[in-house]
Amino acid sequence: MTQRQTPETATPADLGFAMPAEWSPHEATWLAWPHHQPDWPGKMEAVRWVYGEMIRKISPGETVRLLVRHRAEQNLAADCLKRAGCELDRVEFITHPTNRGWMRDSGPIFVRRPSPRSLSHRMGEGGPRHAGPGEGKTETAIVHFHFNAWARHDDWQKDRRVPEMAARRLRRRLFQAECNGRPFVLEGGGIEVNGSGTLLTTEQCYLHPRIQVRNPGLTRGQYEETFKKYLGVRNVFWLRKGPAGDDTHGHIDDICRFVNRKTLVLIRETNRRDVNYRPLAENWERIRDLRLEDGTRPEIVPLPMPAPLCFNGNRLPASYANFYIANAGVIVPTFNDPNDRVALGILGELFRDRPVAGIHAVDLVLGSGSLHCLTQQQPG
Repeated sequence: MTQRQTPETATPADLGFAMPAEWSPHEATWLAWPHHQPDWPGKMEAVRWVYGEMIRKISPGETVRLLVRHRAEQNLAADCLKRAGCELDRVEFITHPTNRGWMRDSGPIFVRRPSPRSLSHRMGEGGPRHAGPGEGKTETAIVHFHFNAWARHDDWQKDRRVPEMAARRLRRRLFQAECNGRPFVLEGGGIEVNGSGTLLTTEQCYLHPRIQVRNPGLTRGQYEETFKKYLGVRNVFWLRKGPAGDDTHGHIDDICRFVNRKTLVLIRETNRRDVNYRPLAENWERIRDLRLEDGTRPEIVPLPMPAPLCFNGNRLPASYANFYIANAGVIVPTFNDPNDRVALGILGELFRDRPVAGIHAVDLVLGSGSLHCLTQQQPG
């Protein structure tokens, strides 16, 4: 006999919640104003300009919820955004302290389900019926995945409180992710979903036994079971590893991304002498075995890599896969590279329902992240 779930023990999947795809309609995008100088040494002014460009592209289609640490920082941000041509009435400033503010990883990760009222109204003696006026609504909740700065830094306590703050502010249910009675650590950049039941991640990020171990002692099977419980997925697929220079140790959002339910892009390095050639080729070998939640093969489209980008002799994780899908368009990092045009062309053909625009990210990637790493979508 299976143990009956109580409201206190039920997981999101038990209650019908699942993480929607990024291209699903958003209510808002969450960002945090940049302030951590070590991420962008000598480049903070340039990075603030990039934020202005991001918000200018995102805000026409949805609210931007922007975290600032205090009123002085809000005034600075508002001035920068106004000069960048942003409509400030589309920006909601939220005062909350952060350590770094990479919202993809420390921000609220949302799950969604049809509201119980909607479901009950749509079910009758004859089974499901079409939604009537006012029906078909959804309910969103937040899963707290206990951010710990990628198991790399000691200062994460402020960032970890962001999901709790968001749940209070939005009056949303907050699920505490656990496995074996312990908090379960996950970053949004470490997972990729198609919104229909399939999740992608990497062995390098979550299964390495020694480097940046988020959840010591957990097996592959335990990870997969926890993904299913808290993100509502049914199908988990593991790629090998990511490009050199990624201080998250293998986040999937620099490697492989869904562009619709059955199509994904996967980065490819064609220069055999490049340090990324072999590990990325291994991903291409492995992806042949991927089947979606319905058993079908996805369409896999290669996305090029820019030429090596370095700072102080260190390789930076520059990748066109770190794009962000907003309501009003898709923003793609560019690197003053000939492949900028190629990548934008590929993504422009794949996203026919919204414009694709490049945003200069050479300064931004100095912080070992890019557009997708900074953003977190809130489903509509």
